[in-house]
Amino acid sequence: MRLFLDTSVLLAASGSAKGASRELFRLAPLNGWVLVSAPYAMVEVERNISKLGGDAVNVWRDFRPQLLIMTDVLTVELPTVFPVAKDRPILFSALAWADVLLTLDQGDFGVLLGESFYGMPILKPGSFLIRERVAGRLISA
Repeated sequence: MRLFLDTSVLLAASGSAKGASRELFRLAPLNGWVLVSAPYAMVEVERNISKLGGDAVNVWRDFRPQLLIMTDVLTVELPTVFPVAKDRPILFSALAWADVLLTLDQGDFGVLLGESFYGMPILKPGSFLIRERVAGRLISA
């Protein structure tokens, strides 16, 4: 399964040793998940990672090679009502390259969290992990 990680998830994983965002990186190899993102998100991470302080920059350097970076998708040939123009590349890239979009961005994705966009679930990392555990698919050794 391909999981698209938006900027908020990448920053959370880098900035905190606890939480579902960090767990995605630990659990991905065990569960056969491919962690996907796009250049648009990478630019946002690079612009904001130093603001987190602590060891976030070093953790990000360790996590970055674990991501499959796909091309940004800026438009789709589907009817779309999504008012946040700045995050359309995230939504459209996730739709093109992944099975699930994972985000913590309630401000921009709040109306879509827990819903789907053309069949692609949009979830918080914790909700995704719970979904996988309930379905009996989560390997957490």
